[in-house]
Amino acid sequence: MTALGISLALTAPAMAQDAEALADLVNPLMGTDSDHELSYGNTYPAVAVPWGMNFWSPVTGKPGSGWGYMYHDKKINGIKQTHQPSPWMNDYAAFSLFAETGPVKLKEDERASWFSHKAEESHPYGYKVYLADYNVTAEVTPTNRAAQFRFTFPKSEDAHILLDGLAGGSMVKIEPEKRRIIGYVRNNHGGVPGNFHNYFIAQFDHDFTLSQSWDEGWHLTTDLAREGGHVGAVVSFKTGDGEQVGVKVASSFISPEQAERNLAELGADSFTQTQAKAKAAWEAELGRIQVSDPSLDNRRTFYSAMYRMLLFPRMFHEVDGSGKTIHYSPYDGKIHDGPMFTDNGFWDTWRAVFPYFVLVRPDLDGQIMQGLANAYKEGGWLPEWMSPGQRDVMIGSNSTNIIADAYLNGVRGFDIDTLYEAMIKNATTSAGRPRNAKGEVITAAGREGVEAYNRLGYVPYDIGINESAARTLEYATADFSLSRLAAALGKGKDAQLYARHAQNYRNVYDATSGWMRGRKQDGSWMAPFNPYAWGDAFTEGNAMHYSFSAMQDVQGLINLSGGDKPFTDKLDSIFTLPPLFDDAYYGAVIHETREMQIVNMGQYAHGNQPIQHMIYLYDWAGQPWKAQAHARDVMARLYSATPDGYPGDEDNGQTSAWYVFSALGFYPVTPGVGQYAIGSPLFQSVRVTMPGGKQLTIEAQNNGPKNVYIQSASFNGAPYTKPWLSREALQAGGTLRFVMGPTPNPQWASAKADAPFSMSKPSRP
Repeated sequence: MTALGISLALTAPAMAQDAEALADLVNPLMGTDSDHELSYGNTYPAVAVPWGMNFWSPVTGKPGSGWGYMYHDKKINGIKQTHQPSPWMNDYAAFSLFAETGPVKLKEDERASWFSHKAEESHPYGYKVYLADYNVTAEVTPTNRAAQFRFTFPKSEDAHILLDGLAGGSMVKIEPEKRRIIGYVRNNHGGVPGNFHNYFIAQFDHDFTLSQSWDEGWHLTTDLAREGGHVGAVVSFKTGDGEQVGVKVASSFISPEQAERNLAELGADSFTQTQAKAKAAWEAELGRIQVSDPSLDNRRTFYSAMYRMLLFPRMFHEVDGSGKTIHYSPYDGKIHDGPMFTDNGFWDTWRAVFPYFVLVRPDLDGQIMQGLANAYKEGGWLPEWMSPGQRDVMIGSNSTNIIADAYLNGVRGFDIDTLYEAMIKNATTSAGRPRNAKGEVITAAGREGVEAYNRLGYVPYDIGINESAARTLEYATADFSLSRLAAALGKGKDAQLYARHAQNYRNVYDATSGWMRGRKQDGSWMAPFNPYAWGDAFTEGNAMHYSFSAMQDVQGLINLSGGDKPFTDKLDSIFTLPPLFDDAYYGAVIHETREMQIVNMGQYAHGNQPIQHMIYLYDWAGQPWKAQAHARDVMARLYSATPDGYPGDEDNGQTSAWYVFSALGFYPVTPGVGQYAIGSPLFQSVRVTMPGGKQLTIEAQNNGPKNVYIQSASFNGAPYTKPWLSREALQAGGTLRFVMGPTPNPQWASAKADAPFSMSKPSRP
């Protein structure tokens, strides 16, 4: 068991004996009914332990396509080890196992078996499916870096298990006397050094009657070893009716020897014992939030979303023979001491996933932050999207937000000085950024256009940098986080400088239109301007979506709008305007646009991240009851524990984390200040186990589908009248009680003096 694994076991809250199995409320198929055109999550059923190095998933699509499992598919062609964070990023270090009877079929489309969801069981801790064409039942259950397979065969003279190294470079070697297959795979879609390998070992519990391998031309021979672009192995058995063949599989990014060491995670455990341990790991993490509510559908949706929130970023480190944590670096290709995490896009997850870690799992968050420090030392730049190393996608400097938010909210156990150096580097230069395998600069590292941003106070629209207004807004929020961290570290001059830069959002606010807008070097506005236009000066959204992206200074936005009423009118308009869009920039309708259009919520595009916090901004403008109504409406209409259960890309846990926080009744809007804007609690009662074992109970009297409005609140018996909660108060535990009703109470939490933090104060009338 790894050090982190021990931490999971030792810090798990005590579970009530009569509590339902929370892991069995999870539906890993939530969000899997997706494709390139329309996303209802773009998820796959990940069989894993929380934050595990390896996931396993059934494959119904073409391997390597990014769309590995789609609910509407009818055939399955393998169960693969996967590290895919999203279909748009695609997979790396993948290989698959599959079982057949009769003549051997190699190619994915030829070997694929019909299957039915009626003969499929999907849980976080295990997956089981009936392969109808072969009369075989296949099962898998995980540990952190290993897994057990169990294949139940019919009576057959020709039973086979295939190990497919997939396209992208692989090697297999069959060792019949040891009942095992060893090898490596190298497939990836970027973000790896030249010496990247995933070494695997597959240990069988049956002798082989025949051992064969195939080359990249699909030629099957009795050669025991193969190496090439796409190779694989087949081992065969004679089986009785119902005979089960077990396979223990592990892998390592470090070495073949380390792969064998990782196999020891399974020990002598049976399949059933490994599955029980995986289930217990999920119960421990899911059990940190205990929900009590009569709605089974709501409970299922909540824990399905929580499961997604607890998958990424994955551990990329391993444990050597002396018990020391080490990792292969996806930045410099060397072996280093210490933790490493990967598969995350901070553009998505800084908003709510990492605030959850800060609030409930600061011990884990500290390890992730140290992993970031290691990434900077090994690669020279902080990653913004890592899979497994630097990937050139998305915008912003959002690593700054998660680092500052962690440190400012009491998370420790990481090298803050190194990380501060990295943050300052991001904010001051774009020189010397890393390059990809083609020699191209990875523009997602650091800040694209930072020199112009620092000189003019915005990224100009006309200097050849796309999404300029969005970059300006995101850099300003990061500068706010940096200024707060600088102050906490006693760096006063930096604190003042970056506090000024945090106001740069004002430089792309066009008072004439009332929206954020691209701006040229000479100070003039981009033209023509259409607030319905997606992309161009913005990222996967339009001007209306990004016009609320100054989380550090919501009151400043209110002032720019002319006061509370004009601001809330603008918020209202997002839901009442028609779902029009202009897709000229992209040249086609992107899936995010279509997802906004079809849900009948106006311009509110919850399927993507830039606007997900917007609902809670009513708390700053004296109308918290509107935040309550909209939060509950989004939860009810856009989420369910079904294959079409998300409103767009799930994105590494972020869209799930929005639901988890919103169901609790509050949401983190502003990084680094430790405040949570109050919405509307979904459940009648919730118990959250905070760090150190403190218990926070959230009760919502009279709660129900129609009683979404807060009438009054109390915290530890004292009346509570603010539209926000502090981290310190929540982590200290106690009882937060709401009284709910069917109509708004405009008097509760609407006083301007009680609004959440903002850099600006209300302007005088």
